[in-house]
Amino acid sequence: MLFPVALLLVSMVSIQAGASLAKSLFPAIGATGATALRLGIGTLLLWAVFRPWKLDWRALPWPMLLGYGLSLGVMNTLFYIALQTVPLGIAIALEFTGPLAVAVLGSRRARDLLWAALAIGGLLLLVPWPGAQTSLDPLGMACALGAGVCWALYILFGQKAGAEHGAQTVALGSTIACVVAVPWGVAHAGSALLAPELLPAALGVAVLSMALPYSLEMMALTRLPTRTFGMLMSLEPALGALCGMVLLHEQLRPLQWLAIAAVVAASAGATLGNQAPVAAPVPD
Repeated sequence: MLFPVALLLVSMVSIQAGASLAKSLFPAIGATGATALRLGIGTLLLWAVFRPWKLDWRALPWPMLLGYGLSLGVMNTLFYIALQTVPLGIAIALEFTGPLAVAVLGSRRARDLLWAALAIGGLLLLVPWPGAQTSLDPLGMACALGAGVCWALYILFGQKAGAEHGAQTVALGSTIACVVAVPWGVAHAGSALLAPELLPAALGVAVLSMALPYSLEMMALTRLPTRTFGMLMSLEPALGALCGMVLLHEQLRPLQWLAIAAVVAASAGATLGNQAPVAAPVPD
């Protein structure tokens, strides 16, 4: 049991480290440019690993794949835009409302409404009320919440798109996501995306955020009970806050830590009543 748990924890830390590294690219190419590099290089790596060309493309559920890929592309873009002005841990907590909503709405237990109320209470602690001493940007928060909506769609479309072909559909969905995100990044950053000095960091972002965590999560999911997998995934906002503090020197206020803790607790509680694990993003 300890080995798959370690795999999943390494996967989550890898995703957060990738997001932290991506943020270092923002001054040179902006959030949309970093998204374009992440998805572009990451998709090439996924094609090399999962080899989707072996599929019978005529039999694929293309409407579900299109929804999956579009939601993935918009999710990544909105999340990176949010990271420009919102600390990593808070951005992930806000984004986590998407899979949390899927878990709560997919449950038939009335008490799961309490978990939803706990998450809402945590989010209210982050709202920049008039007169409150907060540095959170409302637009950045809105982008993170929008990424959460896309994450919910990503889960719903992904469950149907990957029902028969599994990981290979991830590579195809990521290709569709590139169609959404790469032109946006090129329009913003232009030829700066081709700067040789950015390639090592861009490759690191793609490996840490996509290729490595996807592979580790697939290995962990086959070895862990569904509820254990979902419970561990609920720790992601807290891990994001810790990585933001260590790697990006982002300092959070006590109320902000409390808000993150509320989202983590709500996600873990809702996961206990859900039969399917919360799907991991490849957004962060």
